[in-house]
Amino acid sequence: MGEDPDPTTRDRRNFVKKMMKHAWTNYVQYAWGKNELRPISQRGHTASVFGSSSMGATIVDSLDTLYIMGMEEEFQHAREWLKTNLDMSKMMGDVSVFETNIRYVGGLLTAFAFTGDTLFKEKATHIVDKMLPAFNTPTGIPYALVNMQSGNAKNFGWASGGSSILSEFGTLHMEFAYLSDITGNPVYREKVEKVRNFVANLERPGNKLYPNYLHPKTGKWGQQHVSVGALGDSFYEYLLKEWLRSGKRDLQAKNMFDEAAKDIEEHLVQTSVSGLTYIAEMKYGRLEHKMDHLACFAGGMYGLAAKNEQDDNSKRWMSIAEGITNTCHESYDRSDTKLGPEAFRFTDSIEARALKQNERYYILRPETFESYFLMWRLTKDPKYREWGWEAVQALENSCRVNGGYTGIKNVYEVGGQQDDVQQSFFLAETLKYLYLLFSDDDLIDLDQWVFNTEAHPLPVRGVNNFYRPHSS
Repeated sequence: MGEDPDPTTRDRRNFVKKMMKHAWTNYVQYAWGKNELRPISQRGHTASVFGSSSMGATIVDSLDTLYIMGMEEEFQHAREWLKTNLDMSKMMGDVSVFETNIRYVGGLLTAFAFTGDTLFKEKATHIVDKMLPAFNTPTGIPYALVNMQSGNAKNFGWASGGSSILSEFGTLHMEFAYLSDITGNPVYREKVEKVRNFVANLERPGNKLYPNYLHPKTGKWGQQHVSVGALGDSFYEYLLKEWLRSGKRDLQAKNMFDEAAKDIEEHLVQTSVSGLTYIAEMKYGRLEHKMDHLACFAGGMYGLAAKNEQDDNSKRWMSIAEGITNTCHESYDRSDTKLGPEAFRFTDSIEARALKQNERYYILRPETFESYFLMWRLTKDPKYREWGWEAVQALENSCRVNGGYTGIKNVYEVGGQQDDVQQSFFLAETLKYLYLLFSDDDLIDLDQWVFNTEAHPLPVRGVNNFYRPHSS
């Protein structure tokens, strides 16, 4: 399914599938049931965002990638594990609402849409029900962490005086709204609509940009830090994508996105001395000329908006999309390993390079490849496929080990230290986007599907026959 007529492209796609087999087979052999794999020490990785409980994060996150790649036996093996073992009431400690939603709930909803197998719908419902206590706040803005056993919820201690985080509470809408449609239970949609309405009615400080922190009790914004990278990123993505997923019915989402995207364009999008487009951050009204790898998704986001809106903004936004994607490629190209750093900066003398020691690592992140994939689909410019193939070779050279794939500590050092973690999103996102980059357009058609922020495609309402709404 989805094979490109060009033999070179087909070979590249097959190569990415072999990478998935390598990552998955080693996870199965050395870390089955654990959240993630340590590929060098060949054992389970417990110190992840899901605490120490063995809840098979990699299994759930990989489901749809296995399915898309036609790895049917592996998919069935994963389903059997889920059926018997995925029980969040056994989850110890505090769990991230955001990460659980995008990885577990997103993965299960896509598996349900693909197959119609109600096991996936039941497991998704079970997990979301366990997360609902996080929404019990005076504003309806959820806490970041919930204890699946006690239902106690709280925020991170470091987050601006007990605030909730914009990218976290803003990245629930797609999954919760779709879950309501397939279960017939309106409560999930009501929770996220309350969040959206609260944010929509809040006055934003100064230049209209959304700060990254909001207090769930007082309803007041926290410290004035604005970012399209960490802490902000997927809030903006979900405004655009929920409009698309709703079959373009959710006009509140579209209007909020359009306003935010224009504000970002006006205040944060910058051009470097040599002409590179990047998105700066803002702290207390002052620009910081730093861009996170996480913000590299914004190339694809602006491209999708330009294509779907077809209005006065489209030409400018497509130009921004191309510029940001190019800059993110430059951040890869200017490193010795040809992999991009976690964050990169712009000064009079340095562009698209990490300056600080703690910004030089690469943990198998997908955001740049996500933009390559979307920009390839939207423009058909062959350079995006070439850039993707460069990335595949760089991953093979620096991240592949006998036991899977590992992140690296310094992208400017060939053969340097490795971090010994195969992140679940490497299988869910990085390899999926690279595989789809070398596939034909009918495999996950962008008019039929919208990717959540963990690359789990959700069906578009009213357009996609796999939507599977609840029939009472």
